[in-house]
Amino acid sequence: MTLPKTMRAIEISEPGGPEVLRPCERPVPQPGPGEIVIRLAYAGVNRPDALQRAGSYAPPPTASDLPGLEGAGEVVAAGPGAGWKLGDRVCALLPGGGYAEYALTPGAHALPVPAGMGLKQAACLPETFFTVWSNVFMRGRLRAGERFLVHGGSSGIGTTAIQLAGAFGARVFATAGSKQKCAACARLGAERAINYRDEDFVEVLAAEGGADLILDMVGGEYLPRNVRALADDGRLVQIAFLQGPKVALNFAQVMARRLTITGSTLRPQSDLAKARIAEELRAQVWPLLEAGRVAPVMDSEFALEEAAEAHARLEASAHIGKIVLKVA
Repeated sequence: MTLPKTMRAIEISEPGGPEVLRPCERPVPQPGPGEIVIRLAYAGVNRPDALQRAGSYAPPPTASDLPGLEGAGEVVAAGPGAGWKLGDRVCALLPGGGYAEYALTPGAHALPVPAGMGLKQAACLPETFFTVWSNVFMRGRLRAGERFLVHGGSSGIGTTAIQLAGAFGARVFATAGSKQKCAACARLGAERAINYRDEDFVEVLAAEGGADLILDMVGGEYLPRNVRALADDGRLVQIAFLQGPKVALNFAQVMARRLTITGSTLRPQSDLAKARIAEELRAQVWPLLEAGRVAPVMDSEFALEEAAEAHARLEASAHIGKIVLKVA
């Protein structure tokens, strides 16, 4: 297959608001050993994209400077040992470069589009499912019967975490900021959706015996509240800091109640670590997707050239589920 030399893309002209996302033309990437080039049909829009746009989340030195960490489409070029053939339909975790017609990624970070699922939905799987699986199940060790609290339950991460935790037998609690968002969490399987504007999640979880595991992307003043909301021997997994990373915290509670506080970010992890997450997803989660027991929650679609509008919706926090860019 002969690829064009250039492609449409969206670049960050300078750090700033959504308006700094500008259409451009870039060279089509070429695969090296173990890599594939995907002609993207759709790309997912995620908060790390907005952080990169604002200048606070730089891509790794070897990654594209274009935003975009996930997408779905067709393999159109493959390097030696990539593990895919031309024409394969895949969705993939990307090191960057998803806001473009073609994207480069290690073949080990791609997964087949689940049977019965379209490319639009598949483009919404990698970033959130890699994040949730690695943090809730691999790092957080969630087990059936445990009480699990996820903050931001109506976000892409939250809607994924609710479904996966429920599918593996946990009791799921979620926070969200409106009746509509709480209702969406309940429909996805949350036993209790807590409107954080009206209720205190610490009190709700305390009445249930405390959370065995909390997944948090808020940070700030939520950190000491999360500690209070945990059951003895509970675990807190931190994946972002929408309210900031610094806070006063009484570690005497952590010691006396044998709590675990941990966390991770996905993008800086090694290619091998991401490949291992992909292997577990294929074995443990892809059958659930193909059976229809779990599915991405879709919010809205924008054209590639409307990336600025997509970011504005993301940062307004009005969305429920995933926002995508239609590339082709």
